[in-house]
Amino acid sequence: MIYRISKILASICSISAVVILGVILISEQFLPEKFYSENGDVVSLPGIYGRFFTVKSNYGISEPAISTEENSRSAKIQFMGTIPVKEVSITVTDEKIVTICGSPFGVKMFTDGVLVVGFSEIKSSEGPCCPALEAGLEKGDIIKSVNGKDIFTNEEVAQSIENCSGENINFKVLRKDNIISINVLPKMLADNSGYKAGFWVRDSAAGIGTMTFYDPKTMTFAGLGHAVCDVDTGGAILFSSGEITPAAITKIRKGVSGAPGELGGVFTGGDIGTVSINNETGLYGTLDYEIEGFSAPIGLKQDVYEGAAVIYSTLDGTEVTEYDIEIEQINLSDNSMTKNMVIRVTDEDLIELSGGIVQGMSGSPIVQDGKLVGAVTHVFVNDPTKGFGIFAENMMEMAEKCR
Repeated sequence: MIYRISKILASICSISAVVILGVILISEQFLPEKFYSENGDVVSLPGIYGRFFTVKSNYGISEPAISTEENSRSAKIQFMGTIPVKEVSITVTDEKIVTICGSPFGVKMFTDGVLVVGFSEIKSSEGPCCPALEAGLEKGDIIKSVNGKDIFTNEEVAQSIENCSGENINFKVLRKDNIISINVLPKMLADNSGYKAGFWVRDSAAGIGTMTFYDPKTMTFAGLGHAVCDVDTGGAILFSSGEITPAAITKIRKGVSGAPGELGGVFTGGDIGTVSINNETGLYGTLDYEIEGFSAPIGLKQDVYEGAAVIYSTLDGTEVTEYDIEIEQINLSDNSMTKNMVIRVTDEDLIELSGGIVQGMSGSPIVQDGKLVGAVTHVFVNDPTKGFGIFAENMMEMAEKCR
C-alpha cells in the first residue's frame, strides 16, 4: 500500500513539474520585456497575471542591475513568487500629464514618391496587354524616379508615359526597403490616342480620425492608435509631408454584424499641425497651438485592469462625449502593439447611435480611474459592440520620438 501511494505521489509530482514547465515556457511569450515605473514604484501585474506572477526588481537589492541605461534596472518575473520566468527591464519615469482630446481631425499626407495602387489591361495596337505588370512592377511599389529624374506627383508619371515615343522608361522603385530598377515599355492604344502602361498610381491620401492626446509641454500629439494605410495596398503610407486640420462629423453609418460602420466628416479649417510619424501604433506629430481637452495622467500597462472604463469620442459635429465601456481582456505581450485590450461598449446611447465602435472612432481615448490607459483601434467585424484598444503607454513612447 505504501509503495502504491508513493508511486501515485511521484506521478503527481511529475505531472505538476511538466505543467509548471509548460506555464513558464508559454509565459515567456506573453509577458513583456520591459516596464515603466513612475518614481520607482513597485511594478504589480494586473488581473489574472498578478495572481500567478510577480515582478521582483533590483531596487534596494545588492545585486547589480544588468542594464547599463540611465535610470533603467533589471528585474525578474517569477511564477508563484519563487520560480524565475524571465529577465525584464524597469525604466523609472516621472508621471506624464497630457491633454486628453477625443475630437475629430483631418489628415492630409503626401507620399514619398508615387505609390502603385493597381493594374489594368489596355487595348493596344498589338492586342490586350499590361506593360507595367509584365515588366515586373508590383502593387505597393513606390516610384522614386523616372529616367533618373525624381518624381512626386501622379501627373509627372502620366507625362513621362505620354512622352515616351514608344521607348523604354526606367523606373526606380522602393520595394520592401530596397531600391530596384524596372524598365517598362508603354504601348500605343489601338485607336492611336496615345501611349499607356496599364497601372494606377497615387501621390496623396486624406481621411478623418480621432485625436487621442497631446503633451502641452512639447505640443506633440498622438491619434488613431494604428497606421494610416492605403486603401488599395493595405500598407502604411510612406509620406514626405503631412498636415492635420480641424474636422467635424457630419454622418454616421451604423455598424452591424459583418459590416463595420463608419463616421463621415469634413475638414473645417486650415492646418493645425504637422505629421512626423505614421506607424502601426498611430499617427504622431506636432500641434501649432493647443486644442480643447482636459488634463489627466498616463496610466501604465500595469495600471489597467478588467472592468469599467469610459471612452471619449465625437459622433456629431465637434462635440466630444463620454461613453461607458468595459475592458474585458488585457494582453501584455510585446508581440501585439495595438491589440492590448478587448473592450466592449456598454453605453446604450452609443449603441443606439452607431451600433458600437465604427471606423473613424480609432484613437478615441480610453480612461479608467481618471487615467488615460489607451485608445480604441479596431472593431470586431462580427460584433460592433466590441473592439481592440492600444495601451496609452505604447502611444506615449512613440510620441516622445517627435521631440
